Amino acid sequence: MATRIFEKDPELIAVEEVAHMPYRWAMGRDGSKFFNEIRDREVLLGIKCPKCKKVYVPPRMLCGPCFAKMDELVELGNEGVVEAFTLVNYPFIDPDTGKNRPIPYIYGYIKLDGADNLLSHVIKTLPETPVKVGDRVKAVFTGLKQGRIQDIEYFEPIRAR
Repeated sequence: MATRIFEKDPELIAVEEVAHMPYRWAMGRDGSKFFNEIRDREVLLGIKCPKCKKVYVPPRMLCGPCFAKMDELVELGNEGVVEAFTLVNYPFIDPDTGKNRPIPYIYGYIKLDGADNLLSHVIKTLPETPVKVGDRVKAVFTGLKQGRIQDIEYFEPIRAR
């Protein structure tokens, strides 16, 4: 651990420390089913509210607007519509690989077919065919799946043929 004094104001100090923070997060019944279906069948699941009929992805226990307990899992397509996106140019270390994540890349909010909320994920596109709000995209899955959101490698635009 290192402590240093700010040059402009000696009353301010900064403490720098590298912290190793292992953790374990229980996914629950519906979360586990969600990731197992991605891993085993390349299928995305949502959960439907019995009261307001909204479908959420990934599944959660309670409906936000009406607080109803939800337990009806529904299969969603692996396609959807780009609702918003940003071009990321900020370099950082990818926690999955320990290496710098290649930049630039596009991170977007996707409304999957059959869902009422948005799923955020990487969108891969070519410079000559930039992504636009309203574009249809589909999930592209990795070869070696582990039951994680990274099993969806990215979404790619569906181009008219």
